[in-house]
Amino acid sequence: MNEEFVKSLYKSIIEENIELYKGLFETTNPNGSTDEYFGEALSFYNSLDKKHKEVFFKIIEQTMIDTVSNTLGVIDGSSKLVECAVEPKLLLDSKDTEGELQDCFLEFMEENELHK
Repeated sequence: MNEEFVKSLYKSIIEENIELYKGLFETTNPNGSTDEYFGEALSFYNSLDKKHKEVFFKIIEQTMIDTVSNTLGVIDGSSKLVECAVEPKLLLDSKDTEGELQDCFLEFMEENELHK
């Protein structure tokens, strides 16, 4: 069950969002952006050559992977939150994940050669 959950996390959060970001950066009119932050990001992206655009998306993807991994570590209890005494626990279909989500996620990434 943990394996199914982390695989779905990867597909739903990382795969889908990286495609969303690529679409936004590739199709947004630089003059049509009203969001100042996104306009700056788009301007930066458009200044890159093709190879560096690929690196840009790899950085975004790795950041998402690290964020998911760190969040799972907090849920598992292997990572602590700053100034927070709450001890989270995640149940999947009412079953304890036994503090193995982060390890399971990283194993999935490694087995599928997705973690660079």
